[in-house]
Amino acid sequence: MIPQYSENLIHPQGEKPLSQAYKFSWFDWFCLWYPPGWLILFNRHWQHYHKDPDGWHWLEYFLFLIPGGFYLAFFCRWLRLGCRAPRTEVEEFNPNYQQAFREEILAPIVKYYFRGELQQVENLPSTTPVMIVMNHAGMCFPWDFISLGYLLGEARDWVVQPLAGVSLFEHPWMVWWLPPKWSQVLGAVRAELSDFEAAVAQGKILLYAPEGLRGPLKGWQKRYQLQKFDLSFLQLSDRYHIPILPVVCLGSESLHPWTINLQKLQRFFQLPFLPISPLIFLLILFPSMGVWAMRTRLHYFIGPVENEINLSQERAAIYRQAQQFRDKMQSRITQLLLQK
Repeated sequence: MIPQYSENLIHPQGEKPLSQAYKFSWFDWFCLWYPPGWLILFNRHWQHYHKDPDGWHWLEYFLFLIPGGFYLAFFCRWLRLGCRAPRTEVEEFNPNYQQAFREEILAPIVKYYFRGELQQVENLPSTTPVMIVMNHAGMCFPWDFISLGYLLGEARDWVVQPLAGVSLFEHPWMVWWLPPKWSQVLGAVRAELSDFEAAVAQGKILLYAPEGLRGPLKGWQKRYQLQKFDLSFLQLSDRYHIPILPVVCLGSESLHPWTINLQKLQRFFQLPFLPISPLIFLLILFPSMGVWAMRTRLHYFIGPVENEINLSQERAAIYRQAQQFRDKMQSRITQLLLQK
């Protein structure tokens, strides 16, 4: 993503020298292999570089690790904050903090837990910007996106920024779970036209799921079956003259296996999806597992870049082109699954 630190990490209260970089300790390794501890990893790292009096405290961290303890930790934090929600003000996206998070937290997760690998790296274009289009699944925290961003940063020093739904920025659960505006700080771009245009103007490398939420929502029974593609990725590519880089991910369907989505409950809690599986009993006991996913192998197969996107003015013709793009990716997925 960034080849090296060009300056010290900056936070609202001042600067923390590079010599005080975060060290992955025995406790962090414990949290990595003990699912309720993943939320601790994210918050501990943030608090190392940012003064955040509204964040979680050590006693609350330890409560995360015992059955039902998260609820007591939540209550303790709520009282400590004077019966209010955590503050949400924070500076804009800082690529230096993203680099630190990538090297110090994402590296062990992607390398040792998800065992992520890039295949056909020779298809990566030498010039940017580019729009990376990938099948998105798992019905959990978007680890397939995050891991691909990390691996591309390792391969090409790219800063990859995923387009993310508004709920990942503003939902009350995100405000309590993770540091303030964590999605923006780590580089996510709102899936809205104005934010997309601003990112394109800055030459960003964007990661896009043409299935939208239909990919994660489809559930375990339809694993590796691509759902309907939105037309927007083709329209945006054509309008802004951005080539499309198709990537197929295998392993993402196993991030949260055996799931179904209960749409009524999902709408009631105003969540993008609500996965119900045998793991739901563990999630009730340990809500801090909300950012965790099952151990799997995430293999990414990079296709040839699509430079020529010339669209007709007719919506039916654009739809057919999106369908052809989907069929091509589906054929590739099927072929790769047969080779396993």
